[in-house]
Amino acid sequence: MTALNRVPSLMARAGTASALTLAAVGGSVMVPGFASEASAATHATKALQVAASKKGSPYKWGATGPNRFDCSGLTLYAFNKAGKKLPRTAAQQYNKTKHISAGSRKAGDLVFFHFGSNIYHVGIYAGKGKIWHSPKTGDVVRLQKIWTKSVWYGRVK
Repeated sequence: MTALNRVPSLMARAGTASALTLAAVGGSVMVPGFASEASAATHATKALQVAASKKGSPYKWGATGPNRFDCSGLTLYAFNKAGKKLPRTAAQQYNKTKHISAGSRKAGDLVFFHFGSNIYHVGIYAGKGKIWHSPKTGDVVRLQKIWTKSVWYGRVK
């Protein structure tokens, strides 16, 4: 569709003068006060990107980065880089999040693995049933499918 063919629909949305200007520049809309999608990334999205950037970093119990991580050390590090403070352990992190249902989860939410009421692991939800996490001794930060239904979800406030 050419810019001229878009003029009628643009006129309805932007007004005649604005629509003609839009058509002349190929239909791009720049509205003052609205950030681009890239600059409007949430803390959760940024934390997810930070965690993904640590792919291949070795697991080390008690480590909080920047080159080695345990599970909660990775989430702490990623959210800290995104401008949000989290406590140190997975259980403490769970207590600091807004608890949400599986149906409400979004990329960047935390996924807490539990046995009964005891939380034993945490990762960052990546979408499509997968998390970024630092699994265990001898392993590395990686993307992995959630392997159990014994999980709770939390959104960093």
